[in-house]
Amino acid sequence: MTAATVWINGERADSLSALDRGLHYGDGLFETVACVNGRPRLLSLHLARLALGCARLRLPAPGPQRLRAGIEQAAAQADRSIVKLLVTRGVAVGRGYAAGAEQGSWLVIRYPWPEEDAALARSGVRVRTAATRLGENPALAGLKHLNRLEQILARNEDSVIEAEEALMLSHSGRLICGTMSNVFLVDEAGGRRRLRTPDLALCGVAGVMRSVVLREAAHEGIAGSECALTPADLDSAAEVFLTNARIGIWPVRAIDGRALAPGPLTRGLQERLAPLLEGADA
Repeated sequence: MTAATVWINGERADSLSALDRGLHYGDGLFETVACVNGRPRLLSLHLARLALGCARLRLPAPGPQRLRAGIEQAAAQADRSIVKLLVTRGVAVGRGYAAGAEQGSWLVIRYPWPEEDAALARSGVRVRTAATRLGENPALAGLKHLNRLEQILARNEDSVIEAEEALMLSHSGRLICGTMSNVFLVDEAGGRRRLRTPDLALCGVAGVMRSVVLREAAHEGIAGSECALTPADLDSAAEVFLTNARIGIWPVRAIDGRALAPGPLTRGLQERLAPLLEGADA
């Protein structure tokens, strides 16, 4: 498999209407689903997040069983692939921002699994802090909406282009996420290790792997919390790791030139998540 394969509204196709509101306004949502052994990984969590986003944006969308079937069909045609699901408000009924009686559009796109360095999960990745900041808007916070311009600007800054990921702050200076990942910090408080990840009430994407890590950490008796974090918290962390639905967990080995080492909590969570990365659902 060398090229993307596209289904639009459940049918094989290669073009979308030029009047679709997703194209004009970013009026839609998406999910990126890692598929291994011909099966989509953590699909129930992806569909639950999509349903939340559709409800908040009042997007017309097909039922979850139809979406599930479309993603499973695409995944089954390759051993390993990335399947992207996009849901838009659809072809505009009229001109302008106001929504009308649009019917909605949904796209399933299967990509080849990207080439990647397996050593990154063992030795860790280099990250830089981007100068581009995220706007704070609680109405969109947590959603994986189609407007990714802030992430595009951040990822293409000269100072971060050679790093594996770029971290982003909000306009008020809070640590939020990476351009394609969520971030976790490990430190000690009261003699106990604790796991913290940025609160996303103002901006950022609430990743499905982020929720899995918090869940699995709780099962291991590790205190995990979502809280307001700053660059100072990042500087004092003993361990830092990144998550997303494809990579699982990437330890961080350097932040803006400061060396770190993958630590025991990070390694333990990687081991615990290993079965899920082989294609199990949530």
